[in-house]
Amino acid sequence: MTGNVVVLEPGDERAQKIAKAMGSQTASDILTLLAAGTKSLTDITGQLNIPITTAKYHTENLLDAGLITVSETRYSIKGREVKMYSLTDQLLIVAPKQTNVRALLLKYSSLFGIVIAGTLAIFALTPLLASQAPVGVVPMAANRAGGSEMYAVKAVADASIVQEVSPDLALAFFCGGAFVIFVLLCYEAYLWKKKR
Repeated sequence: MTGNVVVLEPGDERAQKIAKAMGSQTASDILTLLAAGTKSLTDITGQLNIPITTAKYHTENLLDAGLITVSETRYSIKGREVKMYSLTDQLLIVAPKQTNVRALLLKYSSLFGIVIAGTLAIFALTPLLASQAPVGVVPMAANRAGGSEMYAVKAVADASIVQEVSPDLALAFFCGGAFVIFVLLCYEAYLWKKKR
């Protein structure tokens, strides 16, 4: 698992440093060697059978490009400082700059999260509304004195109508939200294609 994702645009300074550092088979061999674990400059020269100056040149280029790091410093018996090199924990992606993919994904995933939260809220709240019996107006017997009818407000016994609407309303909200997100994604794709 990588600790950091780095998106590079061709031509930027870091991409050029990486291209320079990776332009040699020796640099590739050093990276392969460091994939097995941390090594000192002496370990690298001994295992690859190259001069110390060549190993130092390539490790400095790889350090400058950010592909390797000095993971620790040890001291030899004579008291000299010995740097231990290891690979950096990162994923490098070199791609032309179109849009900030991470920001785009975060934007639309957060919108989708809002739609899901709204759907769950509607689904949870409609049974509460259904538990309160719906009210209706029901005619009563006609008043004998005046001849006019009297009406009474009475609770309707069939609350199942509201309970049946609950999943349909939540589903309609979810489908509507998903459709809006789909339209926005299509618009982003249209803008991206237009820029090319």
